[in-house]
Amino acid sequence: MVTLDDAIGRFSGYLEAERRSPPNTRLGYEGDLASLATFVRDRKPEGARDVSLIDVHLLRAWLGAIARTHAPSSVARKVATARTFMRWLRRHGVIETCPAEELATPKVRRPLPTLLSVDAAKEVVEAPRLEGVHETRDRAILELLYGSGLRVGELCSLDLGSVDVEGGAVRVSGKGSKERIVPIGRRCLEALRAWTSLRPKMVHARTGAQDPDALFLGTKGGRIGQRAVRKLVHAYGACGAGRADLHPHAFRHTCATHMLDGGADLRAIQEMLGHASLSTTQRYTHVSMEHLLRIYDAAHPLARGRKDHA
Repeated sequence: MVTLDDAIGRFSGYLEAERRSPPNTRLGYEGDLASLATFVRDRKPEGARDVSLIDVHLLRAWLGAIARTHAPSSVARKVATARTFMRWLRRHGVIETCPAEELATPKVRRPLPTLLSVDAAKEVVEAPRLEGVHETRDRAILELLYGSGLRVGELCSLDLGSVDVEGGAVRVSGKGSKERIVPIGRRCLEALRAWTSLRPKMVHARTGAQDPDALFLGTKGGRIGQRAVRKLVHAYGACGAGRADLHPHAFRHTCATHMLDGGADLRAIQEMLGHASLSTTQRYTHVSMEHLLRIYDAAHPLARGRKDHA
C-alpha cells in the first residue's frame, strides 16, 4: 500500500532525476498534485492512505470543483497531470489500472500569439540608443530574441562559451536539458560583439563582483534574470512600437512567423525553436494565414468590394 503523499514524492523525484524536467514544469506538476491531494483528504481520506483507492469518480469530482473557479486551460492541464502521474504509477506496479484514462479533456481555444510586423520588430530592436553599457546589452538581448527565437529562460542561461562568433551560432540548452545549435545573423553578431566588449564594465557597484560565465549580466554583475528581461522588453516595446504589452515570447512567435513568410521549411523552424513536436511548429502556418487574410481584406479590390456592398 502506497500513500498519495509518498506516490507524489516519488513521482517528483522521477521528474527531476530521470525525466529531467525543467524546474517550472516540476512546480506545475507538484502544484496540481498538491491540489488533488488536498481534495482527496477532504472527500475520501482512505484514498490519501492508499493511492490505489482513487477512482475516476473522485478525479471527476476534483476537476468539477476546479472548473467552477478556473479556466478550461487550467482544467485541461490538471487532466494531463493526472494522466501522466497515474500512468507512471501503473508502469511501476503501484496501481493496476489508470482511472485518469477515462477523463475527458475540455476543449481549449488557443488564442493566436502576439506578433509584430517586420517594421515594428525593427523599431523595437533598435530602440536602445547604444549610448552606454546597459543600452548595448539590451540591444544584444533584443537582437537575439528576435533573430534566433530563443525562450527567455534559454537566453538567460547562456554563457560566454555558448556563442560561436566564427561559426555564427549559439549553443542553447532547451527544455528537458536538450541542447541545440541555433544560427545567429550578422546584425545579432555585431550586437553581441559590442556588448561583450563592454561587459567587463557591468559589475557590482560596491564589491566589483561579476559572474565570470554568464553572457548577459544584471546591474549587480550577476546573471540576468527572466524578470529583468521581461521588464526591458516591455519598456522597449512601448517606446519602440507603442506596444507596452510586449513580452519576450512575442519575439519567438514573430521570429518563426517571419521565417515562415520568408519561405523557411517547417522542419528547419522546428529544429531552430527546439519544438519536440512538429504540430507545435505548424501553429505558425495558421498565424501566417491569418496575417495573409488580413492583408487581403485590406488591399484586394474584390475584398473591398465585398465590404462596400455589405
